[in-house]
Amino acid sequence: MPDNPPDFTQLGYYFALAQVGLEMVAPVVLGVLCDHYFGWAPWTTIAGAVVGLVGGLTHLVAISKWRQNTAPPRSRREQQ
Repeated sequence: MPDNPPDFTQLGYYFALAQVGLEMVAPVVLGVLCDHYFGWAPWTTIAGAVVGLVGGLTHLVAISKWRQNTAPPRSRREQQ
């Protein structure tokens, strides 16, 4: 049995980061599929890349701000 119990807040943070990665990739894949089936190449792939980049970075900034505001204060020993 492990000495330390798992930290579920840390696990939730990692899942949120994985979600950001999926948010960046999914619009590109959707754009590629639309290009293939409808013959709109390369416009929906480009649009999907832009939407994925903007959406993913926006979510990443929001997560980092939330993480910074909810992080426990560091002790003086850790700051040095």
